[in-house]
Amino acid sequence: MTHYLRSRHDAILIGVGTAVADNPGLNCRIEGVGGYGSEGLTGQPRPIVVDPSVRWEFTEESKILELVREGRGQAPFIISSNDSTPSASKKELLERHGGKFIPLDVMVTESGERRIDWTVLLECLKQEGLQSVMIEGGGAIINSLLEPAYAHLIDSVIVTIAPTWLGQGGVVVSPRRRLDGNGNAVPAARLRDVKWYPFGEDVVLCGRV
Repeated sequence: MTHYLRSRHDAILIGVGTAVADNPGLNCRIEGVGGYGSEGLTGQPRPIVVDPSVRWEFTEESKILELVREGRGQAPFIISSNDSTPSASKKELLERHGGKFIPLDVMVTESGERRIDWTVLLECLKQEGLQSVMIEGGGAIINSLLEPAYAHLIDSVIVTIAPTWLGQGGVVVSPRRRLDGNGNAVPAARLRDVKWYPFGEDVVLCGRV
């Protein structure tokens, strides 16, 4: 299901934490898409990595670039901040595979976090010809997008519920709680047009914010 969804989007987006931790491929690996039974890269999404501080140390051996050389995926666009400059060797390696760094202005939150404005980021991707984006994670990326200021940018939400507890300290995906006029906690968001689909032991929840 995940790979089918990837094939239906122009781009797939993750944060730098996921890129560092997982060494992901970020391609679609089902029969019929580019590199898996058909010519060209039809159906292969463009990987987008949000890396404001340019800390992802990708190399020739990184899975995402190996897939590019094998004709099974596209090179990533890396969203960096205007005040973080990648090294010349990083820039050359990425561009040689067909990717590039895209610098954008960064906001600094009250807690000192460096964040890129989602409206600006998505508009930038649209200017690159990417009309649809599948945002996979990680938790910090999804939580920031679910904030009230940006939730209107989301067309749909797909959640897989598996019979597994990650345990305390695991990835938590949930926007901050909201308060009403009296200071009482109210739900941060609620989905509408909800549908449920069972797949083996898992259940997939689909809805709109």
